[in-house]
Amino acid sequence: MTVQIYNTLTKCKEPFAPLDPKGKRVNMYTCGVTVYDKCHIGHARSVYVFDVIRRYLVFRGYDVHFVRNITDIDDKIIKKAQELNVTAQEVAEKNIADYYTDLKRLGLEPVQHEPRATDPENISEMITFIEGLIIKGLAYEVDGDVYFCVRDFEEYGKLSGQSIEMMQEAVRIEKDEKKRDPLDFALWKKSKEAEPFWNSPWGRGRPGWHIECSCMSLKHLDCQTLDIHGGGMDLVFPHHENEIAQSEGFTGEPFAKYWIHHGLLTINRQKMSKSLGNFITIEAAIDRYGADPLKLFFLSSHYGSVIDFSEEKMADVEKQRQHFLNFLDRATRAAAGAQAVSCKWVEDRAAEFLAAMDDDFNTAKAMGVLFEFMNDVNKFIDQKKELDSFAGIVTGALKHITVFLKDIFNLELSVPAAQEVEPEVLALLEQRAQARKERNFAESDRLRDVLQQRGILVQDTKDGQSWRRL
Repeated sequence: MTVQIYNTLTKCKEPFAPLDPKGKRVNMYTCGVTVYDKCHIGHARSVYVFDVIRRYLVFRGYDVHFVRNITDIDDKIIKKAQELNVTAQEVAEKNIADYYTDLKRLGLEPVQHEPRATDPENISEMITFIEGLIIKGLAYEVDGDVYFCVRDFEEYGKLSGQSIEMMQEAVRIEKDEKKRDPLDFALWKKSKEAEPFWNSPWGRGRPGWHIECSCMSLKHLDCQTLDIHGGGMDLVFPHHENEIAQSEGFTGEPFAKYWIHHGLLTINRQKMSKSLGNFITIEAAIDRYGADPLKLFFLSSHYGSVIDFSEEKMADVEKQRQHFLNFLDRATRAAAGAQAVSCKWVEDRAAEFLAAMDDDFNTAKAMGVLFEFMNDVNKFIDQKKELDSFAGIVTGALKHITVFLKDIFNLELSVPAAQEVEPEVLALLEQRAQARKERNFAESDRLRDVLQQRGILVQDTKDGQSWRRL
């Protein structure tokens, strides 16, 4: 089977074929966070989506070299610093620390390289890059600012599919008399008084937003063409369009072979916004729901689709998490530590999961396969205990499902500390499970009500009793 990727550049699915002559090394870059504030659940979706894609490619045998940048100098960072009466560096450092805490809470490992825009080596690289564009006649300097000549890059618009006329409409309200053309974008910005600055051939200034991704991706992946460039759908234009123009204008080579863009996140069908009061930080979401339910929520939709966050959906994914926990507990007991035994129906289900993931990393379809897989195993446990190979077959199925859930989807699937209960509550849960087993439904209903009074909601599923805190 071959992994198929929907390529934003070509507007179709394509077989994945790395540029590496040996077909193993994959150079992958995604746009990271701009650290002017705490990260929200939209950022969580982005880092998790690309972590799953990276993990799946590694599972498929590729040697993935992954870089994600941190934008630590930007107009928003400077504005926040002025509001708080601190330095831009202080704003950036605090939010970078919070960002790494969020990654840890999500259970995401640090990427191989996560360069910052303000690292001296990166600033030097950007200045050299800009100088090269000026020499090639693709950029010009005006009073300390440097701009890219959009109309001089003939393929501008090929990623977003927009014509020059459409772009003119988008920028018509922008006023910058320094520019030769309203479409031109900044490569280097002259620093205003009291703003951070770095010395350059054009005076004191700082890099534009777009240039950092071009320089840091190619520098830290040591290549001229990326295999995969990723980011949110909102970055297609102008950010990624500008990256292509300046990168290909400088190197003369394609900037990236495959472009992957994830859909945006809404809350109760509204755009997330602090002014609407529906801005949810990663910290707040994990405190309320936990990391696994948040990941299961992201997995429930294809990465390319818009996904809507709501309390109802989070309640649904918590039920899914409990379903997985119940299954893993039951299957582990049935397997009893036996050696795995190959079985056609098990291998067929595993192949269905891989086929779903090969189809443009379709996690929603893959999750559906996993639930069918678990149902098959539960039926097998109910009906086939007399088979000599019973425990071995369950072990084989459990091995596949565990790899898919933990190695690819990076789910912890353990009861969080917040769900740990007092011994007397645990005893009540055991008594109720026994009452159900003895078909003493009156007693099980009574115990359910007692538990609910203690803040424990009990539900009966195919796999047995599950519970969660109210």
